[in-house]
Amino acid sequence: MKTVCHYLACAAVLFAAISCKSEEYDIVVVGGGASGCTAGIQAAEMGSRTLIVEELPWLGGMLTSAGVSATDGCYNLPSGLWGEFQRRLAAHYGSMDALRTGWVSNIQFEPSVGNEIFNAMCSEQEMLTVWKESSVTGIRHLEDGSWRLRISRDGRRFRVRARVLIDATELGDIAARCGVPYDIGMESSEVTGERIAPAEGNGIIQDLTYVAVLKDYGRDVSIDKPMDYDSTLYACCCANPLCINPKEPDRIWPADMMLSYGRLPGGKYMINWPIEGNDFYINVIEMSPEERREALKKARAFTMGFIYFIQHELGYKTLGLADDEFPTEDRLPFIPYHRESRRIHGKVRFTLNHIETPYDYSLYRTGIAVGDYPVDHHHKRYTGEEELPDLHFFPIPSFTVPLGVMIPENADNLIVAEKSISVSNIANGTTRLQPVVMQIGQAAGALASMMVSDGTGFSVREVQKALLESGCYLQPFIDVKPDSPLFPAIQRIGSTGILRGEGRQIQWTNVTDLHINDLFERSDLKDLYGYYDIEYKEVEGCGPLSVAELVEMLRAFPGYRDDVDWKAALSEAVLSCVDMEKQPVTRAMFAVLTDCILNPFEAFEVDVYGNVIRESR
Repeated sequence: MKTVCHYLACAAVLFAAISCKSEEYDIVVVGGGASGCTAGIQAAEMGSRTLIVEELPWLGGMLTSAGVSATDGCYNLPSGLWGEFQRRLAAHYGSMDALRTGWVSNIQFEPSVGNEIFNAMCSEQEMLTVWKESSVTGIRHLEDGSWRLRISRDGRRFRVRARVLIDATELGDIAARCGVPYDIGMESSEVTGERIAPAEGNGIIQDLTYVAVLKDYGRDVSIDKPMDYDSTLYACCCANPLCINPKEPDRIWPADMMLSYGRLPGGKYMINWPIEGNDFYINVIEMSPEERREALKKARAFTMGFIYFIQHELGYKTLGLADDEFPTEDRLPFIPYHRESRRIHGKVRFTLNHIETPYDYSLYRTGIAVGDYPVDHHHKRYTGEEELPDLHFFPIPSFTVPLGVMIPENADNLIVAEKSISVSNIANGTTRLQPVVMQIGQAAGALASMMVSDGTGFSVREVQKALLESGCYLQPFIDVKPDSPLFPAIQRIGSTGILRGEGRQIQWTNVTDLHINDLFERSDLKDLYGYYDIEYKEVEGCGPLSVAELVEMLRAFPGYRDDVDWKAALSEAVLSCVDMEKQPVTRAMFAVLTDCILNPFEAFEVDVYGNVIRESR
């Protein structure tokens, strides 16, 4: 005879099956952080039914939930949704100048404001659904190439099917669960070919940080001494009587400079201080969620110790954790700032070499995001950091991130964003920064939408075209902003290599100039001939090339379009005069004329490695 328990158990199973609701989306983005939000917005904007699944109650990830609300780099490269985020911050605070409140960044804001903006940007997309405080409890790759996820939300369970899955988690957890190979820590120079990489690889990652956002209460709000507090751990965070033997003697600032480093609008202070401050070394990447929570208690306590030091040793007793930022019990952010995560094995691995000398390789042709910040690694809290390569603000030119870093080498219909893209440990020191990650997310959304519409296939040029239509940079040219009529042609021609930029390092601000107002040199025609795989012969004549000469020369190339009004295009973008055809050709004019008459960007496809596919499209 069947027991009552047996029937109850069967009823429970039946109830669970009934209560597990099934839904279908074109794209599911796991992670509502800096890249997850932009991925979801872009995909929805392109018509794909998209779901963002985020574990926390806030959107924005490291920019909001982790409290890193002073952005690094790309101030002069307002690409796509990153540029839109800038504009909304300026509208909230009154102007772009109102965002320059500290000295570490030109764009600083309160984390709670960033969360509001991300929520607003997502809510404006009819095709986008956002599930907060939700977690993925199971993943399965189906025979038809789609994905089935089990998601826990509001005490309920959901089965969700997605044609394309995007991992936008902080640590690459989804890619790992899907069996994607990855690296953690530093690769050897033998693996990456980078001259400053260590001779032998290791598992050492960057320090993480529990940021603190303080405000002045005008009264003593000092905290009790934390357990195991040790003032020597913070003694040389700034110039003060306790500092005897600083690790970085050339980087000792007064206490007020340390605090104003991350001063935010509204008079608050973002404390994300790398010089014997609240950076903390711990590697939680391979831990379970429960193990991570337990391990990160040490990092939270370390930041509380730094706050105690600021209040009691430096005398700032009226500064305390803001009570109007994070709705957490201890008023610290929801999560730490993870500077490093898993790095997948992708179709391509982006390294320092590609950044330093982009035209020695072909990957630049596949650019989908840009960056201009130096390679910045944090290792001062790691015991033995003196034996590691010196990667503190290693100088580089500005750069473009290739599309192939988002595509795992062995997983169909899976795209990886955030910091877990296929880059070397060294390159991660600049691709990890917030504006770059937002752009990578937007590119992931565009790629996913293309895969949905093209039956999981995609064209590099079509993805780039979609991004360009959304005001994104493909190449990091500082000369022309997205609101210029020159921008599309400059970006397209730059992405062929027919016209090349010059990268320069200028302290923290690294640039690539196209020198658009310089006269076009006849010798530079070799790159045009090379792109079309035509033997280059030195062009006769001396002096500047005229518009009429260039147009006549372009007639000899495949795909010449006799039906286009190149005069109108040239006049609209750069020039309006009576004797247009006699004008000497500038680099900007060359870009506009070549783009209009030959359209080389769309004439040939490029593969994920940047190789030109010679068959005409």
